Amino acid sequence: MIKPAGTAWPIAAAIVLGMFASQSPAQSWPSRPIKLVVPFAPGGTNDSLARVLSALLPGPLGQPVLVENRTGAGGNIGTEYVAKQPADGYTVLIAASGHVINASFFDKLPYDPIKDFNGVSLLVNSQFVVTVSPASPARTVKDLVALAQSRPNGLSYGSAGVGTPLHLAAEMLKHETKGNFVHIPYKGSGSVMPALFAGDIDFAVVSLTSALPQIRGGKLRGLAIASKNRSSKLSEVPTVAEAISVPGFALETWIGALVPAGTPASATQRLSKEINVILRDPQVGKEKLAGIGVDGVGSTPEQFDEIMKADLARFTKLVKEANLRVEKQ
Repeated sequence: MIKPAGTAWPIAAAIVLGMFASQSPAQSWPSRPIKLVVPFAPGGTNDSLARVLSALLPGPLGQPVLVENRTGAGGNIGTEYVAKQPADGYTVLIAASGHVINASFFDKLPYDPIKDFNGVSLLVNSQFVVTVSPASPARTVKDLVALAQSRPNGLSYGSAGVGTPLHLAAEMLKHETKGNFVHIPYKGSGSVMPALFAGDIDFAVVSLTSALPQIRGGKLRGLAIASKNRSSKLSEVPTVAEAISVPGFALETWIGALVPAGTPASATQRLSKEINVILRDPQVGKEKLAGIGVDGVGSTPEQFDEIMKADLARFTKLVKEANLRVEKQ
């Protein structure tokens, strides 16, 4: 090889070295498998959605995408785990609204839901439905409240854990109706409906996407939708606000993807882009998302960050107004 004359050789070498130096780890992301952490038990909407993404993301990303369930403490165990992982884009949290609700329910958390995470994308929005077993004599929310008042020990309800959206929705119902309801927390939403089938609990406020097949199949009875508007998927079921004449009673939640704070923007933006392509693909919606009862939404990382901040303020206000008990962590 003939070296360039004069100063050309040092200049050429500097250019080549600069090209290699500019190839940072963030720019080569991803170069190894990515892990989607679900802080709830298998079987719930978070888990089902994570498994759809884990099946479809390897194509555009060129790396395996694995799902890991880390359950307990209303999602806090899995969330804390992700918060403490390297901010390199290889560990992603598939979180529900409980991510910000927990900041209101627990007096102290081992992480900050806003400062310790960066949003990647809003995935889906979710409605809740108040459900009972077909064996229950309750056919309306008013029936449910009256039944609870008639029993010395009241009625038990299950949730995916203390501080989860399911817990908050049921506690809001208890507050508004003065219902004699007793909370039975489980380690994830996937455990709640089996407990309802088995008669271990009397009722539950659950994700409509999870409950819809069971309601249509006659295994559960839907009493009311816990959102502002009725669901197009279950239009005959009234909202809680309609059922008990409480204007403004509404709780809708989301599922979204987050990464540890400080993750390179290039990795976050790339992951967000590929997730949004999947969520907005009509074929994916029809063949994958419809099967778990959700519609893909999608967002930019910046938009999702703003959603989380707004919801933190909203849920903090709800918890305070309903005088809900703060849990010791």
